[in-house]
Order: sequence, then structure tokens, then C-alpha cells
Amino acid sequence: MTEEVLKLDNQICFPFYAMSRVIIRGYQPYLDKLGLTYTQYLVMLVLWEQDGLSVNEIAERLILNTNTVTPMLKRMEGMGLLERIKGEADERKVFINITEKGQAMHEEASRIPSQLLQALNQEGKDLTDLLEMRDKINELLHRGY
Repeated sequence: MTEEVLKLDNQICFPFYAMSRVIIRGYQPYLDKLGLTYTQYLVMLVLWEQDGLSVNEIAERLILNTNTVTPMLKRMEGMGLLERIKGEADERKVFINITEKGQAMHEEASRIPSQLLQALNQEGKDLTDLLEMRDKINELLHRGY
């Protein structure tokens, strides 16, 4: 019995992990044109939705630890995509604003989702299943999994 529970195919997490890797790999050619990693792209998506968030708010939105987000934000600042601004009331709190260069990426990045879906569709993938899975996973995440 112990051997069955330890089989890779019986793990709840592995299909999610593997599918995530496959999807991220699909994004990579489009992100390479922008000079972004997938996680940096997620940061930009969050900031394009709402600029001026704190590091903690970005980390929370992406379900990441601040010690993962902070060095990435510093690299992105070095790339000229955003600026980190210390809070006036509390200098320990850092807010993130998109620069003009970061904002200039918005239009090209806005084409990525449709390009990715179009590429998947041309490969004969069933997009309906993928979109239904996305919605179900979002539902699970919002319930606190």
C-alpha cells in the first residue's frame, strides 16, 4: 500500500506542476521578445491592473513570498521597467510603480494571451478544456487551497 501512495501518478500536485511547466514553456517565446521571465510577466500583469502596489500586495496577489518577489523587483528596476519607492509614513514599506518603459510593453504584452491560444489551437489542443480547467483551478484557489 505504501508503494501505491508514493507513485508519481498518484500525487495530487504533480499534474498541476507538470501542466504549469508546459504552459509556461508555451509563453516563453513571446516573453523572450519582451525580455521577461514568466514570473516577471506576472508582476507586470498585476501592476498593469493596478499600479502603485506595495511589495507585500504584489507578493500576496501572486501567492509568493516577499523574499522571492523583492530580488525580482530589484532586477526589474535595474531593467528600467519599474521603480521602487519607500513609503513616506513607513520607510520599510516599498511601493512599486511602472516606468514609461514598463508601460510601453503593455500593448505588445496584451497580444500574448491570444497568440498563445491561437498557437495551441493550431496544434489541435482543445481550448475549451483548458479554459474550463483554468476556471476550476481559480475557484479552488479562491476557496483557500
